[in-house]
Amino acid sequence: MENREIFSTITTIPPVFVRLDGRAFHRLAENLNLKKPFDDRFSDAMVQVCVVLIADSGLCPELAFTFSDEISLYFTKLPFSGRVEKLDSVAASFAASALTNALGGTILLSFDARVIPATPEYAMEYLANRQNEAWRNHLNGYCQQVLIDEGMSAKKAAGHLKGLPAKDLHEMMHVRGVNLAMTPAWQRRGILVYKKITEKEGYNPITQEHVLAERSAVTVERDLPLFTSPDGQSFLKKLLCGT
Repeated sequence: MENREIFSTITTIPPVFVRLDGRAFHRLAENLNLKKPFDDRFSDAMVQVCVVLIADSGLCPELAFTFSDEISLYFTKLPFSGRVEKLDSVAASFAASALTNALGGTILLSFDARVIPATPEYAMEYLANRQNEAWRNHLNGYCQQVLIDEGMSAKKAAGHLKGLPAKDLHEMMHVRGVNLAMTPAWQRRGILVYKKITEKEGYNPITQEHVLAERSAVTVERDLPLFTSPDGQSFLKKLLCGT
């Protein structure tokens, strides 16, 4: 029977990203009456999902970058012998269960998933690309909501904004007294959750010596640099390459 399973033998090698996208989350926003364009409670729940994906899922990604209803997981070691079907299905199902739990367990949720092969160099490009998408999502979110508040339907607002360059969206909010560059950094640049190695002094009772031991802790960074800036590039190089 196993030889009739479609795609079950397709494998990949690390490093890779697994990107998760929420399915039909507009209904979730309506059912939970989430604040628009950004809701702190939903953002906190997505961060919780990232933390448990890294620390408790058994998948062991190195980091998770999240904005809106999207999570990108970066792997340098792969479970399931790199089987793509397993990576996608387990990551998506675990994330859906974790988010359902984080939001109180009253709404059924689902994610889709895809695998993106990478290199450490491409990983920097990928994360910069997703951060750019976070900025575009941020612009569209604020602009669409202000048009809706002014009486336009959601459909017409989306059509009005489609294809407009970022500078026009920024100016649209500026003339309404909103400087989008001053909104919270996590809304503009996304949130990064990653393993951080720290040294902690301990005591070895056998040798009766004070020793330094490495500890791995999950860290949440909500105030990220712009990944295309020199500081952002340095941050990513240290995180992805250790340099």
